[in-house]
Amino acid sequence: MTAGSGYWYGEHDDAARRRAVEVLESFRLYRAADAAMRRRTRDAMAMGENDLLTLRYLLKAEREGRIVQPAELSRYLGVSTASTTAIIDRLVRSNHVRRAPHPTDRRAIVVIPTVETDHEVRRTLGAMHTRLLEAVVDMTPEQARVVIECLARLQSAVDLVEPAHEDPPEPEGGAGVAASAHP
Repeated sequence: MTAGSGYWYGEHDDAARRRAVEVLESFRLYRAADAAMRRRTRDAMAMGENDLLTLRYLLKAEREGRIVQPAELSRYLGVSTASTTAIIDRLVRSNHVRRAPHPTDRRAIVVIPTVETDHEVRRTLGAMHTRLLEAVVDMTPEQARVVIECLARLQSAVDLVEPAHEDPPEPEGGAGVAASAHP
């Protein structure tokens, strides 16, 4: 166990709890390495987080034979339509995507990744994906099942985190009135 891993979970004599903390610490270290790799990828491709997420989404949709309209990208990214337009504009200028007419709705457009984008993403990330596959390809079915179940439980745990809620507005009269109204 690393020196800092007890910070969130406390120090315990229980062996099962220590193993659990070691697993969580290993996962935290993997997430940190993954985040650093994503930063390096964004830097190598000279684009921001949402630009790269957009490309990944579009390339996946293309492999699945789906077309993507800007409104779908807005929902996926969780950003405004204006922000989505700015992202698409940047990616068009850098020749990563192109706008095309919708095949059945002449009023709509679709966003399509360019062939060069597919090649660039494969060139930038291909070796890393090969290394990731090689790191796990020799796992037994039981080992793979354990890892998959563990990751699914961790995902469920973090999915339960609620977004921060803004403080309710103060009643008229300011904090002093509210404080005196409630002993």
